[in-house]
Amino acid sequence: MAEKKSLTIALAGNPNSGKTSVFNSITGARQHVGNWPGVTVEKKVGSLSCRGYEIEVVDLPGTYSLTAYSVEERVVRSYIVDSRPDVVVHVVDTGNLARNLYLTVQLMELDVDLVVNLNMWDEFLDSGAELDLEKIHRLLGAPVVPTVANRGEGIEALLDAVIDLVEDREEHHRHVPISYGPHVDDVLVELVKLLEDAGVSTHGYPLRWAVIKMLEGDQEILGMTASNKGVSDDVSLQLRDAVTRATKHISVATGADAETVISEGRSGYIEGALRESLTLPQTDRMELSRRIDNVLTNRFLGYPIFLALIWLLFQLTFQVGAYPQGWLESGVAWLARTLDTALPESLVSDLLVNGVVGGVGSVIVFLPSIMILFLGIAFLEDSGYMARAAFLMDRLMHALGLHGKSFIPMLMGFGCTVPAIMATRTLESRRDRIMTTLIVPLMSCSARLPVYVLVAGAFFAERAGTVVFLIYVFGIVTAMLVGRLFAKTLFRSTPAPFVMELPPYRLPTSKGLLIHTWERGKIYLQKMGGVILVASIILWFLGAFPRDASTIETYEQDIAALRASSSVEEAAAADALQSELAARLTEDSYIGKAGKFIYPVVRPLGFSWEMGVSLITGFVAKEVVVSTLGVLYHTDATATNGEHSLAAALKDPAGGITPLAGFAFMLFVLLYTPCIVAVIATKREIGAKWMAFSVGYQLVLAWVVSFGVYQIGRLVGL
Repeated sequence: MAEKKSLTIALAGNPNSGKTSVFNSITGARQHVGNWPGVTVEKKVGSLSCRGYEIEVVDLPGTYSLTAYSVEERVVRSYIVDSRPDVVVHVVDTGNLARNLYLTVQLMELDVDLVVNLNMWDEFLDSGAELDLEKIHRLLGAPVVPTVANRGEGIEALLDAVIDLVEDREEHHRHVPISYGPHVDDVLVELVKLLEDAGVSTHGYPLRWAVIKMLEGDQEILGMTASNKGVSDDVSLQLRDAVTRATKHISVATGADAETVISEGRSGYIEGALRESLTLPQTDRMELSRRIDNVLTNRFLGYPIFLALIWLLFQLTFQVGAYPQGWLESGVAWLARTLDTALPESLVSDLLVNGVVGGVGSVIVFLPSIMILFLGIAFLEDSGYMARAAFLMDRLMHALGLHGKSFIPMLMGFGCTVPAIMATRTLESRRDRIMTTLIVPLMSCSARLPVYVLVAGAFFAERAGTVVFLIYVFGIVTAMLVGRLFAKTLFRSTPAPFVMELPPYRLPTSKGLLIHTWERGKIYLQKMGGVILVASIILWFLGAFPRDASTIETYEQDIAALRASSSVEEAAAADALQSELAARLTEDSYIGKAGKFIYPVVRPLGFSWEMGVSLITGFVAKEVVVSTLGVLYHTDATATNGEHSLAAALKDPAGGITPLAGFAFMLFVLLYTPCIVAVIATKREIGAKWMAFSVGYQLVLAWVVSFGVYQIGRLVGL
């Protein structure tokens, strides 16, 4: 059997061009996510087999151009030059050809083997527009393939075009030189010759492209050419002078700076190509979206609609999620019961049943609720509504002294705080980056949801969805008020204006929704086998030792004597003694001593010492709060009914925890430090000083708010 050949495809494209849909349609579930080397930009890589090729597909970050202003732009162009993919597929939103083809022209300047993917072709045709595919193919010198990626249409033709290009079977393929007008073109020829004669290395970049970037003032390329080994200082100085003279010549001859003239040259090339190949309709496809926006982004209706949608999402999370959650609880109980029966009574069996199964199981039962929440968020994102939510919040955030663009990381914070903190790099000023990083942790990440589901389900039952909705709204309001306070005290300056693209509304596909939901849910599952498992084992150890052998022996003798009787009353007494023994051992354990030590701090908030300990372990990850409570409250992992569940243990009147204390506990979890990884990310992004401030103010804020809610609630009789 012949060995398969390898092939690498890089997917490039503007944000909202459907590039991720193309990637998902090509690779399906055969993909993994990481980070690009040296930066915190997400890297997606997938694979497939086609026509005798083993194909690797790399989903490059979305970008509008190949300048070096942002991390994403540097990542894209460095990957294309350094890794040299066999083919670059530029995913284009066909409904916005003029804007999207600007990146196409920049890719053409890099002399890459290019395939232009005209995505969202169905929407383009529905708009009444027409495009001469053969003519645009010849003008660009690259294969042009229409697709409807969210339905998988045209993907096979796209892969065929890629392989035909690699195998030199593409008839009209050529590298088209872009003309920027005589004044620039003449200068380009002179500077390219100067670089060639001087033997200056451009580190894999085409010489003509490097000269264009030098004329545009690209500092990365200017620094690269100036620091060439083997090139004398005189030659470097001569090169710098030549570039300076060239830019001045272009400016004098055209009345505009070189960067503007080059940009106009690209736009002129695009305009000419579209004039020959594109026929536009009388109306455009954004008309329907604008009509919908008249309602959804209305200054009076927009906010109530946004809140109603979020409330509905949490209602679905609880109401629908309750059924599979019950099935998982039964499954965990069955597993614990099986292990308890199969293994002899020992520390090992106790570790497995109450430590591993009890700890991890108490968290994994909330997986259905998490997945439903992720599915709802994915639907709002893919439909285009989340962009409108950011637009809505921009008005409010500007009124509070915050940058409108800050709401994007804040939205991401509903998923996970760590990438949300990393996303603050897209903000231009350091003031905005620091301020946003400080308030992002106040947005309730998905790791906190299991705590809310547990506590709200225990104390508020049928109103649990509404209560959790209020917690999320409280987080948003608190973040804005804290941001306003910081803007008036620590960061006194005017935020920059915010412009955000509003894509047309689209109906999300089931495949896209499932892939996006799985990508997020997979992280939650990975935590089960990682940090939650390790934390559960450590917690079990801290709760099991030291062990007083004489106390255990005394209790066990009394319990055995009671169980020897057939009396129902004595059997109940034996169970009570068993629970008393477990409670005493826990109180005398390492974790019990730690709980008693911090109890004076959490007692004014209405919390038990077990809840206080769970808040400490919650620094590792918020899911650990639930597993900690599961271990400390000695919930019967083998029980299938609600009487011995963790929720039942929390609301047991004997424990003294009231619904008011439960609500205050959820507020504390909302407001204090999300996790240790978020702390590390904060340090990396804004420094150790601001990291310490972030942790400190969040702890103080959480305590003060919980104290105020609990004590005021008691005063008014709640």
